[in-house]
Amino acid sequence: MKNLTLIIGGIYGLLSVVLGAFGAHAFKKILSIERLESFETGVRYQMYAAFFLLIVGYILKFETTSEKWISILMIAGTFIFSVSIYCLAFQDVWGVNLKFLGPITPLGGLFMIISWGMLIWYFAKAKF
Repeated sequence: MKNLTLIIGGIYGLLSVVLGAFGAHAFKKILSIERLESFETGVRYQMYAAFFLLIVGYILKFETTSEKWISILMIAGTFIFSVSIYCLAFQDVWGVNLKFLGPITPLGGLFMIISWGMLIWYFAKAKF
């Protein structure tokens, strides 16, 4: 789980830089300002998650179930949150109605919040 956390953290970081570059250049031509701002929110939170995963990947030993869930919830939450935002940002360009993803985005955010909370709890009870 440790290696997977570090690898996905790296992938999330790489993709957020790539997507951020496209958003700053190519996507400006095809997305409205509102959709572009939404897209950039997904990119920003994906980068935050990348840092989170890289840090916890080095700090946690992944010996307990709760340590594993800290990583799992951030990985899944970020995927759900950011990918749903990316899809919603492009629904007009693609000519599809993806509004059903609107209620799914906060679920991803909730997973991310729970992951942060679990990390705080881990630190609060840890004896360094």
